[in-house]
Amino acid sequence: MATLVGQTHIKGSTETVRMMLLTFATLGITFTWGVELTYCTPYLLNLGLTKSNTSLIWIAGPLSGLIVQPIVGVISDENTSRWGRRRPLMVVGAAVVAVSLLVLGFTRDIVAVLVRDDEQARRPTVVLAVLAIYVVDFAINVVMSCSRSLVVDALPLARQQSGAAWGSRMSAVGHMVGYAAGSIDLVQTFGTAMGDAQFKQLTVIAALAILGSTAVTCWSVTERVLVSPAGAKEQSIMGVLRQVYTTVRHLPPRVQAICWAQFWSWIGWFPFLFYSTTWIGETYFRYDVPTDGKQSKDALGDMGRIGSTSLFIYSAITFAGAFVLPMLVKSPDDEGFTKRPPLAIAGLVNKFNDKKPDILTTWICGHVMFAAAMSLAPLATSFRFATTLVCLCGLPWTIAMWAPTTLLGVEVNKLSGATQNGAPYRLLPHEPDIELPAVGPGGAPVYPESPQDATASGMSASAELSGIYFGILNIFTTLPQFIGTFIASIVFAVLEPGESPELAEGGGPNKVASGRGPNAISVCLFIGAMSSVVAAFATRKLKHL
Repeated sequence: MATLVGQTHIKGSTETVRMMLLTFATLGITFTWGVELTYCTPYLLNLGLTKSNTSLIWIAGPLSGLIVQPIVGVISDENTSRWGRRRPLMVVGAAVVAVSLLVLGFTRDIVAVLVRDDEQARRPTVVLAVLAIYVVDFAINVVMSCSRSLVVDALPLARQQSGAAWGSRMSAVGHMVGYAAGSIDLVQTFGTAMGDAQFKQLTVIAALAILGSTAVTCWSVTERVLVSPAGAKEQSIMGVLRQVYTTVRHLPPRVQAICWAQFWSWIGWFPFLFYSTTWIGETYFRYDVPTDGKQSKDALGDMGRIGSTSLFIYSAITFAGAFVLPMLVKSPDDEGFTKRPPLAIAGLVNKFNDKKPDILTTWICGHVMFAAAMSLAPLATSFRFATTLVCLCGLPWTIAMWAPTTLLGVEVNKLSGATQNGAPYRLLPHEPDIELPAVGPGGAPVYPESPQDATASGMSASAELSGIYFGILNIFTTLPQFIGTFIASIVFAVLEPGESPELAEGGGPNKVASGRGPNAISVCLFIGAMSSVVAAFATRKLKHL
């Protein structure tokens, strides 16, 4: 059998710095997702696509997640590179994402070099833009899958909630920076050195962000290396697929319950993430722009800035929640061990800890909050009200990014052999001072090399399961996106057939008659709210397993 050798090492002199460096790649990932989610829908509409066709193009996201993450999870689990299992794939994925982002941002310029006629260039431009979106989605899923597994590999069971919380925090920072960049006029601020349009400059910044953030994490973390016995053969692609299929069919009950809760949750989150910016912009054009005959010269830029300004407020709430909420929720370690507070405040601290909700209750509350906000979406008749509803989803999104990752990380550590109090948890030391792992050179933690020492410290003995299980969780995250895409395409075809009046060539806000029928995106958001109610009941079942 292959074995992991060496020691996991994270640079940094304090726990906070180490967690930031370990999860820093998440910042670039979410910045890139933010640019794509904010601008690509209006960008495709600006190229003349219908909303129904645009919704079908967004099948790239779930398709890439469904195919890439489970396969990459297995491949990275068995990667024998001397640089570790996760980091080499992260570097390659980030490089592909950066190149594809530049192609996406400068699609018109690239096509114009080969096709001079604007009318003839229209179809190749659309094809190249869609192809670039697909490549970005496939490659960024490689970075996401490996970065999540890296966190699980590097941390013992007692630190899984902390690692997931820091991932959520870095995600919030990435969204906030991305929406802040999108809400200002970059061309007016920085000139045309990075491009002569808002979208071009954002793709350049996103390319630098994904490369830089991935480089920081890969530099900061030293992985254990997988060593295969002499003569061992690498698993074929069919073997990988069979392993994924077999694992999906035989999921442990709690892992299966987490996956189904994620499934129903993401039927609700899919339309919110992909269409909320466009929805806010369209609501602005429908109800808030005075019909004085003036046409917008850059409807795409206007819609992107209006949506980004609203989502910047939303991401600021997400950012605050990512730092505060984990401190108000019981961690998986709290039930087995609680640090002794000073005697002067022991009573107050113990009462506070007793009142903390567990992470399952918190996740259920997140589902309910999101459902309540999005059920009011069809009633939005001003972009301010639409912005308020979006901002109310900030805390539920924080919980959605943090709770399932924490719960699955704990289950993976249990399955890998971590123990606690004789049960499948980590063993507790007698003294709280030795709860932290051993300290290596420079004050950074190092984790045990032998399986026996690994079990004693609460760490996975081999951590071989994290890649495939997080890949399977992503299957249950992406399958509902196919359902959401199908629902959205039907709703758009029925309620808003044809090109977008706001963004198609020759269009603008004045082509939209105020109050003309229900907004199709509002209907999709309402359907998502109903799915989140089901997710709340699915999550509640975990309490009985």
